[in-house]
Amino acid sequence: MPIRIQDGLPAIRVLGDENIFVMSESRASHQDIRPLRLLILNLMPLKIVTENQLLRMLSNTPLQCEVQLMVPSTHVSRNTSREHLEVFYKTFDEISDSRFDGLIITGAPVENLDFPEVDYWPEMMSIMDWAESHVFSTLYICWAAQAGLYHHHGVQKHPVPQKISGVFSHGINDRHIPLVRGFDDEFYAPHSRHTEVRREDIQGIGNLVILSESEIAGIYIVMSQDGRHVYVTGHSEYDIHTLKDEYERDRKRGENPPIPFNYFPNDDPSKPPMIQWRSHAHLLFANWLNYYVYQQTPYDLKNL
Repeated sequence: MPIRIQDGLPAIRVLGDENIFVMSESRASHQDIRPLRLLILNLMPLKIVTENQLLRMLSNTPLQCEVQLMVPSTHVSRNTSREHLEVFYKTFDEISDSRFDGLIITGAPVENLDFPEVDYWPEMMSIMDWAESHVFSTLYICWAAQAGLYHHHGVQKHPVPQKISGVFSHGINDRHIPLVRGFDDEFYAPHSRHTEVRREDIQGIGNLVILSESEIAGIYIVMSQDGRHVYVTGHSEYDIHTLKDEYERDRKRGENPPIPFNYFPNDDPSKPPMIQWRSHAHLLFANWLNYYVYQQTPYDLKNL
């Protein structure tokens, strides 16, 4: 089944070139089917890149999804044109009376700031509180996972000595939970962050389950027992070249970043990187959409 997105969004052409079935809003309006209503709060600087990545993941299921993009009104985006934002994005004030089956909150390059120092933190807290009554299940990615754990449960984030960057091996702690159904005993996922959340801060919280972690990268997937909050500290949605682009960006800034772990053949940045996480990424998003959104959300969203 297709993913339904606004007419004219650049992702239509990008995903179409990849032979992914994308249905424009105008075409979908003629079908008598209620699609899943998904909201994406895009906090990443390169918003079009992130749109393509997430829509690619959401398209690989038999479910029709209607996607609305949102940005904070209290932050000025410097890397995406105002025209693009005005055409394809809404602010929280514009959608706060609406209800959605699912919400995705992306990562953001603000990890080295304390949460209250982030300029849109008050708005972020309002959105997370609003989602409790207006969204059935929320998927938090990277910094958003740390922000959600902090806001809802008081879990602190901690700086790491060196940026966690690369593709890391992970294991599964509980195979009976549908979110990890079909995962291999060992699977790979990218991480790109300067901070971490720790097992000892989470395991005593009764409503949370640590589903997956890495010996090197630490906690990966945490979920509330009712499935309405899914916290993913990595970036399974990343394209093959995203870590490479970040590494080169950081080098140009003079930051002396580590070579992304287990990413370039023989750790040689001159060689094309390897992708080892694509199947896991599609499965993670498909399981979330199926088991925690489609199977659980009421047909009439007024009954949330």
